[in-house]
Amino acid sequence: MSNSMHPDAATRDADRSARRWRNGLLTAAVLTAVVGVSYRLAERKALAAETTAAAIPVVAVINPTPADKGETLDLPATAQAFAEAMIYARTSGYVKSWATDLGAKVKKGAVMAEIETPDVDQQFRQAHADLLTARAANEIARSTNERWQQLLATESVSKQDAEQKASDAAQKKAAVQSAEANLARLRDLQGFQHIRAPFDGIVTQRSVDVGALVAAGQNAGTPLFKVSDVHRLRIFAAVPEAYAGKIHDGASAQVTFDGRPGVHSATVTSTAGALDAATRTLQIELQMDNRDGTLLAGAYAHVHFDLGVQTDLPRVPVTALIFRSTGLWVATVPDGQHVALRKVVPGRDFGTEIEVLDGVTSHDVVVANPPDSLTDGATVRVVAGHKAHG
Repeated sequence: MSNSMHPDAATRDADRSARRWRNGLLTAAVLTAVVGVSYRLAERKALAAETTAAAIPVVAVINPTPADKGETLDLPATAQAFAEAMIYARTSGYVKSWATDLGAKVKKGAVMAEIETPDVDQQFRQAHADLLTARAANEIARSTNERWQQLLATESVSKQDAEQKASDAAQKKAAVQSAEANLARLRDLQGFQHIRAPFDGIVTQRSVDVGALVAAGQNAGTPLFKVSDVHRLRIFAAVPEAYAGKIHDGASAQVTFDGRPGVHSATVTSTAGALDAATRTLQIELQMDNRDGTLLAGAYAHVHFDLGVQTDLPRVPVTALIFRSTGLWVATVPDGQHVALRKVVPGRDFGTEIEVLDGVTSHDVVVANPPDSLTDGATVRVVAGHKAHG
């Protein structure tokens, strides 16, 4: 018997080997496909979870708090002299001399300038002559009237003639009074040849020189001098409507000036008592001491009021407000996950914060900067924000 394998047996062995090899490849292919599908499913689930998580907005939250410190009010203001007067000529003529220059300190009644008035002087002399003429005519009319009244008593003259003499005497007397008044007027005009200071102060403007022609009256041109009393300053400021009720006569304030060191005390002396219709502000006046003259009238000033703690109403930053056609809203997160929109009633506006009259309390958790698309019931992820302080 031969040791070589029969050809049929060898063929069968080869077929079996080939089948095992094909089955192994198929199994490997199936396992590879299963693993790939599982990996892709896991990737899809992870991506879906990541997408879902990314779709939830992340918001910072705050707790509204009432004012925990004194409320303050800072206003721009203008400083003006306590008293100020434009000095115009009361008589026409030429400037003969001036005695006070810019910055000079003057006392009430001090002569600041002298005006030559040749026209007024001539008119005065003429008026004096007219007065003498009127007095002479009046004296003749008076004596004539007295004689005619005596003659009338004896019926030597008619009553009508006597009345005419009496009327003439009255006219001559009135002419004397008119001439005396005209002479007094011209004498007063001569008195205005000397320009005098109306009060103690400083000359803050001089617009004349020797030889200048000046005319009487305010409408005749520029003033000759401007005198300012700066021993006290008037501070004028406009208070917004929201604070108008908190500023009253006697209220104290601190005033500072640009370029001038130090803080100065001032007191409210008067208020307009009504709001300006255009600006909705209340005009107020404060006064402050300036006896040393270090502060300048006309300077720009800053007025600071300490109003104290006025209210315990909560405040929220303006970034927390949602503007809708139905009003102002804020987004709260009462359970830490879901949004609850609340309509609020605004109070005073403090610039970066707003007072809330109704809608939220200091215990609510408010979204600090909500997106406009945020809706009621939306899911959010909360992170801590800053607290709102007054």
